[in-house]
Amino acid sequence: MATLKTSILGIEFENPFLLASAPPTASIESIDKAFEMGWGGAVLKTITPDNLEMLEASPRYATIKKNGKVICLQNIELLSHKTIQYWVEGIKYLKEKYPTKVIIASIMAPVERAEWQNLVHILNNTQIDAYELNFSCPHGMPEKHIGMAIGTSAEISTLITAWVKAVATKPVFVKLTPNVTDITWISASVERACADGFAAINTVQGFMGIDIETLDPVLNIDGQSTFGGLSGEVVKPIGFRCVAQLRQSSDLPIIGMGGISSWEDAAQYIALGSDAVQICTEVMINGYGVIKGLKSGLLNYLESKGFNDISKLKNIAISKITSHEKLNKRYHLYPNIDSDKCCECGKCIKICSESEYHALKKKENIIEIDKNVCEGCSLCSHVCPQNAIKMVK
Repeated sequence: MATLKTSILGIEFENPFLLASAPPTASIESIDKAFEMGWGGAVLKTITPDNLEMLEASPRYATIKKNGKVICLQNIELLSHKTIQYWVEGIKYLKEKYPTKVIIASIMAPVERAEWQNLVHILNNTQIDAYELNFSCPHGMPEKHIGMAIGTSAEISTLITAWVKAVATKPVFVKLTPNVTDITWISASVERACADGFAAINTVQGFMGIDIETLDPVLNIDGQSTFGGLSGEVVKPIGFRCVAQLRQSSDLPIIGMGGISSWEDAAQYIALGSDAVQICTEVMINGYGVIKGLKSGLLNYLESKGFNDISKLKNIAISKITSHEKLNKRYHLYPNIDSDKCCECGKCIKICSESEYHALKKKENIIEIDKNVCEGCSLCSHVCPQNAIKMVK
């Protein structure tokens, strides 16, 4: 029988699904409910020094939907409004009630040694399992020279990681931003400062757009707006890329996140090198109850593959990712058209002729492929409305 139990840096996880540091972990009451429903752990909404001002905007969310489903969420919400003492007492309550659940404290402070170390000294005396250094919030905090302003600087990230490691009595994960040219440049810097692991990714900085009727921002705060963090399904390929790059460059533990809405997404993150995963947007849209399907789906998948636990799945795909230079350029596929599915709409011919190759032509109601000019790009198979085209040798 397979199990979802796993261990990271000596921390025992009853399952690899954690709530990310975000609105779903903004209160002890909420986390209590989530733990009751089966989540393996939670990263507390980012704790800051009590004197750090938090003034929220309203509204602070906007979405893009496809067929009624939210595929992208923009948010400009800030960090925890709760005091440090609130969290100290809350951690005690949660650990007494749920001793097997993992609690990670996300923290952020101004770029001052005393501020970071004071937070750590206080939280060292709680039963948290690890720290997560929030170097990556892309809105609100960068204007205060923290959040993403830290995570885009290798020098500052290294400095703060070293400050925290000097006093922390629990493992330290650094939460990295995807809003950099090369995420491994930052990860290598904090690894040299003795970070114990990575959490990746935080949200992708973006802008939701303009209402073309009113010409006001879609996320409209009294006629104005700002750049914010994008999350949800659309950022998943970015999360995959970042986690894979981290795994290719480091052996440290990785907690992966970004666009996870199903057990299949989680399995892919693990296959790319994640030791566990965090989820936020899917919970904000559909509630804590999604954990049931996540756990049962991943467990059934592991059993179907003959894997005892997620360690057998971890890293399994990473060797299959290489540079463009090393790809086998002699490998060539051609489109094969299923005549029973083809509706003869001609879209494949049109797109091929307007995208360089002119390899598809219609002759006597049959689509022919000129293999002398076909480059095997596969675009025709992606635009076919009937899924009638497959790429074959």
